[in-house]
Amino acid sequence: WCLSQIHQPDSEEARTEARKRLVFEEFFYLQVALALKRGESLQELGIEFQMDEPSLWSSIHKMLPFELTGAQRRVIGEIWSDMKMQAPMNRLVQGDVGSGKTAVAACAILAAVQDGYQTVMMAPTEILAEQHYANLKKLFEPLGIEVVQLVGKLTAAQKKRAYDLTASGKAQVAVGTHALIQEGVSFANLGLAVIDEQHRFGV
Repeated sequence: WCLSQIHQPDSEEARTEARKRLVFEEFFYLQVALALKRGESLQELGIEFQMDEPSLWSSIHKMLPFELTGAQRRVIGEIWSDMKMQAPMNRLVQGDVGSGKTAVAACAILAAVQDGYQTVMMAPTEILAEQHYANLKKLFEPLGIEVVQLVGKLTAAQKKRAYDLTASGKAQVAVGTHALIQEGVSFANLGLAVIDEQHRFGV
């Protein structure tokens, strides 16, 4: 009925009702698919991070040159709660430019690194990857955390050095583009991946 009424409606009222029904169905099937996918991911085994939160907050106060907002602290708490669970975390952090998404990501990265794991931050463009690299290097170097960059334009010697550091585990944070997932890149103990989806979501 809906398909016939959307294409050849008997009345404007019938067309409106048909459209409502089709929109409802589309959202319903999307929600069912997402719920099934989430159910599957909850069955997978991930890393149960062991966090020393007082020590983490102390490091965060040293690392960040500003005070976190209440909303940022809440999101960081939610992320850390997810990281403590056995199921893998799959979370989208959304916010306007300048709202502190990178600071929130840095706090998640710090938690993984302090628990002995490596992390990656992947960006869609080299320019954005370089910005993230510069920001994270500035934040983490004073804490003795090694940050490397992996983008396509590196020289062969620079790539080899980055590959060696990630494979050995000496680099605790790797920042780059899709070069991070190319053949030849390996990690000693990867525990967290942060993906900047800026271009996909437009935020």
